[in-house]
Amino acid sequence: MFNPGQHRNYFLALFSFFSMFARAGCLPRVAWTGCRRMGNFTSSTALSSTSCVQYVREMVSQNCVVIFSKTTCPYCKMAKNVFNEIGATYKVIELDEHNDGRRLQEALAQMTGARTVPRVFINGNCIGGGSDTKQLHQQGRLLPLIQQCAPCCATSSDGSGSGQFESAK
Repeated sequence: MFNPGQHRNYFLALFSFFSMFARAGCLPRVAWTGCRRMGNFTSSTALSSTSCVQYVREMVSQNCVVIFSKTTCPYCKMAKNVFNEIGATYKVIELDEHNDGRRLQEALAQMTGARTVPRVFINGNCIGGGSDTKQLHQQGRLLPLIQQCAPCCATSSDGSGSGQFESAK
């Protein structure tokens, strides 16, 4: 039988439980941790959106080729394969394994006008995604862009790609 008093007590207990976390500033963590798909769990070292933009700027200014990627994305794999084929050194930031991946992806959307991955940067400029990278390579325009970078960053001497991975920060 339906007992309204019992259901009300259950509701009040549940409400009190969540209120306790809300007062402590933990409700978003409790409510969303199980739902996030990108592994971007709230941590005490979470970057603000301004810090994420700064982080992206630092990465693209310190590395000739930077790929903001996700490990399961076929277009991301396509872009990495192109750079491996030509023996280019590149920095990979796997957003789905990065503590601030979701915020970084939002910063990339703000900076480049596109939220999709990969976001590929060469010499500080976003060239687009996986298809754009492959097309530039097929047109013979990718390697000249990389060769404009500092000598230490352009290509490896043995012709093999050497992606530098950064997944969790």
